[in-house]
Amino acid sequence: MELVRPLIMTVIQSQNPIIQLTKNLGQRTVASCSPSPASVQKYIVKNYFYYYLFRFSAALGQEVFYITFLPFTHWNIDPYLSRRLVIIWVLVMYIGQMAKDILKWPRPFSPPVVKLEKRVIAEYGMPSTHAMAATTISFTLLISTMDRYQYPFVLGLLMAVVFSTLVCLSRVYTGMHTVLDVLGGILVTVVLIVLTYPAWTLIDRLDSASPLFPVCVIVVPFFLCYNYPVSDCYSPTRADTTTILAAGAGVTLGFWINHFFQLVSAPAESLPVIQNIPPLTTDMVVLGLTKFVVGIVLILLVRQLVQNLSLQVLYSWFKVVTRNKEARRRLEIEVPYKFVTYTSVGICATTFVPMLHRFLGLL
Repeated sequence: MELVRPLIMTVIQSQNPIIQLTKNLGQRTVASCSPSPASVQKYIVKNYFYYYLFRFSAALGQEVFYITFLPFTHWNIDPYLSRRLVIIWVLVMYIGQMAKDILKWPRPFSPPVVKLEKRVIAEYGMPSTHAMAATTISFTLLISTMDRYQYPFVLGLLMAVVFSTLVCLSRVYTGMHTVLDVLGGILVTVVLIVLTYPAWTLIDRLDSASPLFPVCVIVVPFFLCYNYPVSDCYSPTRADTTTILAAGAGVTLGFWINHFFQLVSAPAESLPVIQNIPPLTTDMVVLGLTKFVVGIVLILLVRQLVQNLSLQVLYSWFKVVTRNKEARRRLEIEVPYKFVTYTSVGICATTFVPMLHRFLGLL
């Protein structure tokens, strides 16, 4: 049974999704700044189970998942875990994003591949940052909870493998990556986790660093964003990288603010082991959802306010016509406004949202 068939191009050549994954290996095309008609061809879905499974799995590796899962972890589960997840995720994603624009390996050839996503078509393919993000989040979470919570390790390992596998397979199913791109992303992530693991304890104590620490947290990521590898044509890679680094800088700075000014209690250390995970009750679910909704609303308000303000200042400074969407892509505008916006979001999520939760009696 065919999974997806284009109306104006060649039918996908395999009825078996796993066979199709292997056929995608090594298929490359010349990079293009804008999607060609073949890149956005219409298609007929022949197997809705695979279609919705892998479209949903692909969403688990996109911004909408991380902008909800990571704050939810911080507000409702464990700030200790959220801090570690964010920092490792930022490191891995920066290296992955930068590697794309250095290697410049194009995405799979279309046709015969049907590309189901449009936004990142202009980006390069190797390595798959979706695969890197999914592997990073799932296995960092597994490693970080082994000595903190008591649960069946096999169950945790199974969940990590299933989560990362679904996201990885979805990238090939949606036509956005070859198998080689995905395997490359997984391999790079494994190497980075192994290399950085001895420093994870040091990362946990960054909030007690020198008073000059916030300067480094802001200056170094901004420098990396502003000196991002130059691409032959515009793609959202630089903007996405700036968003990721800025969010990481904001979260790290927020933890430092909390510690330095003693605004909220610091996250507990990794030991001793918590013997039992608290049972999930109706009250806990309602409280968790309430904290999440309150936090997300505040984050969205801060994001919109800071973004509009920073764009107005930059447009005025560089004498650009207001609401000129093309101007947003200019280096001197795109990097500063995104960096300021998402640094503010990170600070808001880790400092002001918990303060609001306490004010509303949700803590």
